Amino acid sequence: MKRYPIDKLYEEMEFIAYYNHWDYETLMNMEHRERAKWCQQISKINQNINGEKEKKNIFDI
Repeated sequence: MKRYPIDKLYEEMEFIAYYNHWDYETLMNMEHRERAKWCQQISKINQNINGEKEKKNIFDI
């Protein structure tokens, strides 16, 4: 089993917490794939709002 880097974990959590205002416990209880999906969705919404073309998600590994 591959361990997920702690700095990446916190980066995802900070990103989601900033936009969705979710608490630490909620974010820690999420599976990585679920957090990654939320990061992708938030990024996509921001790109649409800003009129940007879709580009590679910064949270892709």
